[in-house]
Amino acid sequence: MDSRLLDVLRRHLRYAGPSAIDQDASLRDLGLNSMQAIELLFDVESEFGIEVPDELLTEQTFATAATLWSAIARVSGTGGAAMPRVP
Repeated sequence: MDSRLLDVLRRHLRYAGPSAIDQDASLRDLGLNSMQAIELLFDVESEFGIEVPDELLTEQTFATAATLWSAIARVSGTGGAAMPRVP
């Protein structure tokens, strides 16, 4: 996972704390609500220079850091590359 995604996520996850964000942790459990998901979407699009298509605007896309990273990779053309573990 690109460290930029971690930086973007931290701005929206009020319960993430200073420790590493587990790629499989529920973003909802870490404090992401529907309004913050919209703000997160705008920040992700801006940070990565992409436009997330409507078909990826689902609860599943924003379920975990891993699912969000997969969507970013798909849209950016990196093909859903595996997300390395980041401390």
